[in-house]
Amino acid sequence: MDQGTPPAQATISIVVPCYNEAKVIAETLRRLVALAKGLQDDVELIFVDDGSSDSTREIVKSYDSDGIPVRLVGFSRNFGHQIAVSAGINAAKGDALVLIDADLQDPPEIIPEMIRKWRDGYEVVYGVRTERPGESMFKLATARGFYRLLNEFSDVPIPFDTGDFRLMSKSVADVLRAMPERDRFLRGMVSWVGFRQTPLPYKRAPRFAGETKYPLAKMVRFAVDGILSFSIKPLQLSVSLGMTCAVMAVLGIAYALYLRIFTDIWVEGWTALMIAVLFLGGVQLISVGILGEYVGRIYSESKGRPLYVVDEYYGFPPP
Repeated sequence: MDQGTPPAQATISIVVPCYNEAKVIAETLRRLVALAKGLQDDVELIFVDDGSSDSTREIVKSYDSDGIPVRLVGFSRNFGHQIAVSAGINAAKGDALVLIDADLQDPPEIIPEMIRKWRDGYEVVYGVRTERPGESMFKLATARGFYRLLNEFSDVPIPFDTGDFRLMSKSVADVLRAMPERDRFLRGMVSWVGFRQTPLPYKRAPRFAGETKYPLAKMVRFAVDGILSFSIKPLQLSVSLGMTCAVMAVLGIAYALYLRIFTDIWVEGWTALMIAVLFLGGVQLISVGILGEYVGRIYSESKGRPLYVVDEYYGFPPP
């Protein structure tokens, strides 16, 4: 058997990041355990508690899974969704990994179809949202705009209307484990890795219970991470803006000299002057801000701190 061929009896690791999901986590466990019992492959459920302040961790640890291995990685504080997913990938030992959020918007019941496609030879099977009931028009519009903008800036094509809900082979997971960057955008990282990838369309469900963990501010931050992590085009854009301003400045100087030499109008123009000053100032601040984002990321990477701190492992076999 070569490395890319799934074994006849495989182990599937299902990674579930969770943060303050006490209202839904028991139902998530119930559906995942029922799914695992119906599969011919072995299954391990890995929950990553991202520093929850409610009873999420206790519910996971006390749940009667009827023989299905339920494991937990407990963070010492909240480190963020993408870091939690990365911790789950690091802890998983399966021949294939499935990433799924705890809120049940992504239906666990289509995981068997992902496994079938994996056995057909695909290394990544990513879910594509065909319908998203329960989400506002604003969120739907901004999500569509984000993916289109991201692909304009990114050097690697990233599929539209996808999230982190996907299956990946052990080969892909091993590559992700070797990628050390702190500002992680996993759906982009998986696209960058390559290998054979295929979509799986599905209808997304409304959140089962609780509140979204991605309010507008976090969505904007996530979008910025996605763009800056996969492209230097914002820097190139700031250069283009600078060159445009320089050309406009030269034209403005030529116009001012013409008025001064060939006409008697040389005191007027205060409005145009203020517009030029404010425009140039705005471009400069935007360019400095873009540069600062990249420099800040370099600074964060240079410190070499671990991505996360774990204060508890539960349910894992002894090393």
